[in-house]
Amino acid sequence: MTAFIYPPRLTCSDNRRSSGIARDYGRRRRDSGHHARGAVHRLRRRRRCPQVSLQHVEIPVPSVKKHEVLIKVEAASVNPIDWSIQKGMLRPFLPKFPFIPVTDVAGEIVEAGSAGHELKVGDKVLSKLNFWKGGGLAEYVAAPESLTVVRPAGVSAVDAAGLPVAGLTAVKALMSIGTKFDGIGGTGANVLITAASGGVGTYAVQLAKLGNHRVTATCGARNMDLVRSLGADEVLDYNTPQGAALTSLASDEKYDYIINTAKNVNWSAMKPTLSSRGRVVDITPNPGNYVAAMLTMFARKKITMMALMSLGKEEMRFLMELVGEGKLRTVVDSRCPFEKAAEAWEKSMGGHATGKVIVEM
Repeated sequence: MTAFIYPPRLTCSDNRRSSGIARDYGRRRRDSGHHARGAVHRLRRRRRCPQVSLQHVEIPVPSVKKHEVLIKVEAASVNPIDWSIQKGMLRPFLPKFPFIPVTDVAGEIVEAGSAGHELKVGDKVLSKLNFWKGGGLAEYVAAPESLTVVRPAGVSAVDAAGLPVAGLTAVKALMSIGTKFDGIGGTGANVLITAASGGVGTYAVQLAKLGNHRVTATCGARNMDLVRSLGADEVLDYNTPQGAALTSLASDEKYDYIINTAKNVNWSAMKPTLSSRGRVVDITPNPGNYVAAMLTMFARKKITMMALMSLGKEEMRFLMELVGEGKLRTVVDSRCPFEKAAEAWEKSMGGHATGKVIVEM
């Protein structure tokens, strides 16, 4: 099968090592129990060579353990966590390189492990792969049944593939402030969502409205109409003085909660806009905000940092149901064919995608 991987740390002078690494990677996969039912293409990443993004290689189709399913991938979603891992965010703990990136995949089950009970061959599914294993940027992937759900009829692979990381992050952030997603109850809080046109932000706006919150959102001028269409009550252009200050133009009320998805927004900018017991939930890897979270732990106004997601199958099923019912939609920035997956990778790394960047097989 074909796939895209990024290899061990290489420099631009290491080009001659490329094919050897690919062969060694495929050999190690076979030796560890992955069998060759056809070559699978993958792309790998050279860490230090800016001219090379991901590398296209052929490796064996993965074998399936008893609690796994083999998915023929139809669509995969690139998330910032994918290329952050490539840049060494989780070093020295994981992953080992070469590494097949991407954790969000949608496709069809072509083989089920012996211990599987819920899923069967032929099911159209969505799966969230383990961060430390990856594997999604390939024609086939062995996925844990525990993080794989059936797609409702009528939900496309593209719409489904955007959900796992971004959708679950949005759900977890909103659940942490007590949100109920029935559209009739909830706290009715005054909520600000930053970078609302991004992958997490587009889901967060829609889910916050299902939670009966009043939503103010920030984004660039070109995306303001889109964010309004997702349900935001007020949209601020972050390039204006009011938007940069996170200040509502329609209300003098302070925010009860801020869901921060913009890595360049600091606690010092958010604190003045909070109500007396307001709280920021920050999903970004902003070092200064991590420090602020420790310093404000017992303060009336505080910021909390979200760790890597712990939500799983039930929450994914819930999101899929919302999409199937037309209550939640995936905003797609771009759709790249598999052979141009490197373009999708670079698009996501650019940091200005509107919604999700999808690779189609």
